[in-house]
Amino acid sequence: MKEAAIQAATLWWREIIRFVRQRSRLVGAFIQPLVFWMLLGGGLNASFRPPGMPAGVSYVEYFYPGMIVLVLLFTAIFATISTVEDRRAGFLQGVLVAPISRTTVVMGQAAGGATLAVMQGVIFLALAPLAGIRLSAAAIFASVAMMAMIAFALTSIGLAIAWRIESTQGFHAIMNLILIPIWLLSGAFFPADGAPAALRWTMRLNPLGYAMAALRTSLYLADPAALGPLPPYAFSIAITIAFCVLTFLLAALVARRSLAL
Repeated sequence: MKEAAIQAATLWWREIIRFVRQRSRLVGAFIQPLVFWMLLGGGLNASFRPPGMPAGVSYVEYFYPGMIVLVLLFTAIFATISTVEDRRAGFLQGVLVAPISRTTVVMGQAAGGATLAVMQGVIFLALAPLAGIRLSAAAIFASVAMMAMIAFALTSIGLAIAWRIESTQGFHAIMNLILIPIWLLSGAFFPADGAPAALRWTMRLNPLGYAMAALRTSLYLADPAALGPLPPYAFSIAITIAFCVLTFLLAALVARRSLAL
């Protein structure tokens, strides 16, 4: 057990070092959501009021938690694409012939990607006052904890895909096809209230939607009156934890069933 933890920690540290050295990924994972927030939030702020939200909550404020999750999502994509690159460079083959289980490899990769995503998310969290959100110490702690769970789940999804994809082009295509719709249907861009019935039910079945609801509630611990109708906080956290566990088990299963690379 101790040896597996050391092996996973080594892979985690490698992910951190490599990502930090590649500044283009750092910039892309943070700046792109920031631009989306400024352009989409600013453009729709005057003409779109989120249904069901209390009076005084602007679209820029509503859209802000969704941008945090988008930061986590983009970082997860940029982090897990390294698995495809490792296969092409021969590093992954070297890891797999070592006395280390594939589950441990996936844990190290998922932990590294999640850590990077949370680091980016914390930077974006500092912009909360610009969105009109007042953060308390409890709100910051709870929000970071929720970001960690969301980042871990998104990174695990990325790994489940990356272990089966041969090219970076194919990886980007599949990730965008899966993760962007999941994000859009999480309540990040628009609330379920007011959406067509079929779309509303799809959003209710989306586990990322409950993670988004838990993150929103965490951000507003100091001002719960500014929240609209959301699922119960404890229930949303429970669904998010289950989402983390299931996505990690999926990634580990895909890695174990993958043929020699």
